[in-house]
Formats: sequence, structure tokens, C-alpha cells
Amino acid sequence: MLRLKTHYYQQFDADYAREVPAEGYGGWQTTEVEISPEHTAVVVMHAWDLGTPEQFPGQFRACNCVPRTYRVCREVFPPLLAAVRASPIPLLHVVSGRGYYEQYPGWARTVALAGPDPEPPPEILKDPVYERLQEFRRDYVFPGAHNRADCEAAWKQVRFPQEAEPQGEEGIARDGRQLLALCREAGVNHLIYAGFNVDWCLLMSPGGMVDMSRYGLICSVFRDAVTAVENKETARTELGKQISLWQVSVGFGFVFDTEDFIAALERLA
Repeated sequence: MLRLKTHYYQQFDADYAREVPAEGYGGWQTTEVEISPEHTAVVVMHAWDLGTPEQFPGQFRACNCVPRTYRVCREVFPPLLAAVRASPIPLLHVVSGRGYYEQYPGWARTVALAGPDPEPPPEILKDPVYERLQEFRRDYVFPGAHNRADCEAAWKQVRFPQEAEPQGEEGIARDGRQLLALCREAGVNHLIYAGFNVDWCLLMSPGGMVDMSRYGLICSVFRDAVTAVENKETARTELGKQISLWQVSVGFGFVFDTEDFIAALERLA
């Protein structure tokens, strides 16, 4: 059993004697919890190499988070993933799209476990107004008309960053159904996520926390091994990341630091 320091948010008690009752909440707290190595897995989700600003300037203009993801891959992932691989805790990978992961043995293993993809539901009816609305969003919300060609080109050559490339038969899942099959095989009921981005993919994408919590899994996160998308108003202070860590704590699991986790694995060994 691992004893591990965790951060959690105390979402009570609202104090109605205050002008803002929520300011009575306990807020962020720190304690130690028990983690069961035989029932825990680390998940690296949506770790991507999307090229450089020189290759695809429009991708980097639209996605300000990409340089931050590269920094986490360089600085945080190597010691974290090395420690997990040296421990009994499984390391799993969640991917998106197609083309950059099918050649890995871990993908073949996942497909064998989970079986073929079910038939997708029929698409909704699309009309000219629908198409115009979607075109407006692509041009004026994200990624911007002048960035679209670079974004499409970057995604055509996407690959794993060297620091997050799957090794051996580490399981690779594209959605919650496949990730659940890997969890059942390993007896896992607690996932600790690293990857990108905590306010978007890690919460909402297939194989993310919303998906897996519906199956009953605890979904936690490494605070220093994630980034957030961020917008104009939040980027300077990374407020989007802080709010999302609060969402993880209140809605899904716990918030850990990789340094504490690595130290706990060393004590276990």
C-alpha cells in the first residue's frame, strides 16, 4: 500500500453570514491517503508532437497551450514515467484520431481485449444553416480561417512525443470502452491522469474523466503533469488550470504531485 500526500478541495460549509457565502468553504487542504498499487494505473492522455512554430505557425497561433505541453513532456514526464515503469503500476495511454498509434503492440493488445468498434449511431441531419453555423465557428471562434490549413497539416503528421512514446505492450486506448477493457484486465479502479489538457480533453474527451467516472472509476490527476488550454483572460495566471484542478478534486478524484508519487514508489520498492 502507498501512503501518498494529496491535495483536495473542501467544498463546504457555505457561511451565509458572509457577503459571499462560498467564502466560508474550507478550500484547498492537504493530507495523506492510501493508494493501492494493484488497483491503480497511470494514464498519459493526448500527448502529441505537433511540430514546431516554424513548420505550422497557424497551429501555434490557435493553440497557445502547445509549448506548455512540450515543456511538461521534457521536464516532468521522464522521471514520472520511468518510476511508473519500474513499479507494479500499469502505464496506459489514451489517444485520439488515427494514424500515429496503430503500429504499436499496445494498440493490438487493446483491440484484442475490447473487441471491434461497435457500429456508430447514424449522424444527425445536417442542413445549410447548420453548415453555415459550423463554418462561422471555424472561421471566427477556433481556429480562425487563416490558421486552418496549418492546423490540418500539423494533425496529418501528429505523433507521440519521444518522452511519452508507449513502450512494449503498454495499453493504448482510443475511447472509454477500450480503456475500461484495459482496467478490467489489470483490476484497476483508480486512474491518475497526466497529459493535455486538463480543462478539455482530460475531462471531456473519450477516455477522459467524465467517461471513466461513469464506469465507477476514481479519476485523479498529477498537478504538475498537466496543462490547460487557457484563454486571453486566464493565460497569464493559468487560471483555467487551477479551476480544472478544483473540478477534478470535487467531481472525480484527487490531485497529486509527481514528486510525491515518485518518492512513494521508491519507498514501495
